[in-house]
Amino acid sequence: MPMIDNWKLVVLERYAKFDGRAGRAEYWWFALANIIVAIILIALASVSNLFFVLYFVWAIAIIVPSIAVGIRRLHDTDKTGWFLLLPIIPLVGWIILIVLMVMASDPGPNKFGATTEPSA
Repeated sequence: MPMIDNWKLVVLERYAKFDGRAGRAEYWWFALANIIVAIILIALASVSNLFFVLYFVWAIAIIVPSIAVGIRRLHDTDKTGWFLLLPIIPLVGWIILIVLMVMASDPGPNKFGATTEPSA
């Protein structure tokens, strides 16, 4: 499998693909782009209700791709996608999930597929 350099297209092309792996760059650039869009739309929603509607539509549209890339990121660290439910544990769930998302990729192939990041 060739190196994945263009994270934007990869996430959009695999928006509903829950198997395979996603490297740190793919996951975190996707998360950053979504945070920026959310902040802009929420700020504009104070000006016009149209932007609140756009924010709501965008938030609904991004649910499946966000879950898919999150599961693929956990697969990249050789963890099951069910770990995405960790935030239901009060206080520590989010912390554990963020640590898992920041962890380095599992070097070489694992049970979820070939690696997506270069070895260090």
